[in-house]
Amino acid sequence: MMIPWGGVGCCLSAAALYLLGRSSGSDAEVLRSVARAGSMKDLAAILDTASKVLPLVVAISGRVGSDTPLICQQSGMRGVIVEETAEQHFLKHNDAGSWIQDSAVMLSVSKEVPWYLDDGTGRVYVVGARSAAGLILTVASEVFEESGRTLVRGTLDYLQGLKMLGVKRTERVLPTGTSLTVVGEAIKDDVGTIRIQRPHKGPFYASSKSIDQLIVNLGKWAK
Repeated sequence: MMIPWGGVGCCLSAAALYLLGRSSGSDAEVLRSVARAGSMKDLAAILDTASKVLPLVVAISGRVGSDTPLICQQSGMRGVIVEETAEQHFLKHNDAGSWIQDSAVMLSVSKEVPWYLDDGTGRVYVVGARSAAGLILTVASEVFEESGRTLVRGTLDYLQGLKMLGVKRTERVLPTGTSLTVVGEAIKDDVGTIRIQRPHKGPFYASSKSIDQLIVNLGKWAK
């Protein structure tokens, strides 16, 4: 009996899309139920009166700031999260006798400093945003450094079945001044500092989109 692999593949794809749609639809419903803090000042008042038993999951918007921002080495841009990667690009000889392009990560470094959202009425510090859904870092710099060609290097590359092309260095950053919406658990410590973090159970988003735009986009995926 022959198995119709094409049909099986279509069924698996349909099932994956169905599950993705259900998950996105569920996320959209959860975001609709999240409390919206009109301002940092309002959030402080809400935390003063909120129940200490249940976590307070809120959506808050402001501009990214830090007292000790990072400065990107390549671009000079200021940010609160900086990721640096270096990829070696090369051609390699395959079994068929042809050259195919490939790459390998040589370096991957991520840095972060304490940072907050500021809307003019107050500050809320954000903790653990790198694991939040929706966070997209800006490409601050992308440079390709070609490999120097020498007779010795060329001979070694040939013997290894490789031809080095160069190194691609990329900087990604969450710049200061970026407008950001964060959805997560809000807490206030004993000295009055407000933080927003991943809840034990519930949504955790950090996005340049507003919460209404997030809900709309998740609704489209569900459909």
